[in-house]
Amino acid sequence: MVLAEMRTGSNLLEACLNAFPSLACMGEAFNPVFIGHPKTETLLGFDRAARDADPLALLEAFAAAPGLAGFRYFHDHDPRVLDPILTDPSCAKIVLTRNPLDSYVSLQIARATQQWRLGDVKNRRVEKVVFDPVAFETRVRALQAFQLQVQTALQTSGQTAFYLDYEDLLSLDVINGLAAWLGLEERIESFPRKLKRQNPEPPEEKLVNPEAIALGIARLDRFHLSRSPSFEPRQPGLIWAYRACRSVPLVYAPLLGGDDRALLAWMAAIDKGGAGDLIADFAPKTWRNWQRDNPQRVAFTVLRHPLTRAHQTFVNQICLGNREHVRGYIARVHGITLPTDASGLASLDAQTHRRAFLGLLQFVHANLNGQTALPVRPVWASQSKLIEGIATQCPLHHMLRARQLAEDLPRLGRDLGRVLPDFSSGPEPSPLKLAEIYDAEVETAARKAYRLDYERLGFGDWQAP
Repeated sequence: MVLAEMRTGSNLLEACLNAFPSLACMGEAFNPVFIGHPKTETLLGFDRAARDADPLALLEAFAAAPGLAGFRYFHDHDPRVLDPILTDPSCAKIVLTRNPLDSYVSLQIARATQQWRLGDVKNRRVEKVVFDPVAFETRVRALQAFQLQVQTALQTSGQTAFYLDYEDLLSLDVINGLAAWLGLEERIESFPRKLKRQNPEPPEEKLVNPEAIALGIARLDRFHLSRSPSFEPRQPGLIWAYRACRSVPLVYAPLLGGDDRALLAWMAAIDKGGAGDLIADFAPKTWRNWQRDNPQRVAFTVLRHPLTRAHQTFVNQICLGNREHVRGYIARVHGITLPTDASGLASLDAQTHRRAFLGLLQFVHANLNGQTALPVRPVWASQSKLIEGIATQCPLHHMLRARQLAEDLPRLGRDLGRVLPDFSSGPEPSPLKLAEIYDAEVETAARKAYRLDYERLGFGDWQAP
């Protein structure tokens, strides 16, 4: 499979491959507009209708063809065949790329002149085109995303590809090296003569507005300088933590770490029961069955300010829970032995409380960046990563803010055709108050630990309720 794009030299590469007697590259086999080449009616016994009905059958026909048979694949071709091919180590992958500016300008000229191949220079059509910075950026981003998808698939399956640049197609040694990589004994002594380079001039001579090139390039972040790196691992869907009402198809997918007692009591009130009566402990099979039985369901989660959630984790999980390893970290690094009962916490002075909580935030920052021996736990993982995990199992209809639950929870009834009860969170049932220790240093530590949540979920500085 030749992984390429329009105007990268894939026609010339195909002609070179077909110069080897035991090779057969059969065009764009999975182009949604045609099969193989624009005037081809059938390919290996398949017409377009048969191919579209069962593209994997055409793949099998390639594997069964004599010699070494293949095709060209672009990012907008039939996606159903991409994963089966990328994960198949018996299929050789040839990745062909070209300078994206040259490729974009060449594509615009081909569209303007309707000349996609050139066999004789005397028939060449010449026309200057307009450079569109936004269209250029959009195209480059799409191609980069596809190239990253290919690279990741090859890396995770332990494969490698043969990489070619457009300029490599001018080297006979490179083409013969490709044949050697494919396991062929054959070599060619000259290039096919039927194809010519169409637009050899520099880009500024092919454009009406060459000054726009600088603007288009400036829009690209080629070195990902604006991307903030994240080493936090992905989180699973945690379907065992979901809670659903029995009387209405309402399901809550929690972002673990927050205090959900008031919310679960509100859901239980819908059923006129207790929180323990909610549907819980879903397994993959029972969760699929529940979704099947409730196609008109409403699924929601609750976003908490990162500092609020971290402090609730600190109290309920680290101090009053069973997170001995994290307590040990705070004791070892900060010299603070935390009490493990509510009365002991209530007697903790503000200075010790503040130092211990800062210790947790520093631990979380290191842990989420892979700098500790402990695995990342959902109770202190970033909400952004938890949402990504939830989305794989339970597409969310609503992401509500904890501060606005009194307004937003009853409104869920509109989607369910039901009047839902009012919600009241009541006073925070905690022996420690975040407001007593909050300052700029605490805010800064939270932003370092939960940068993803501040950036992606749009949180500002913490404010006391």
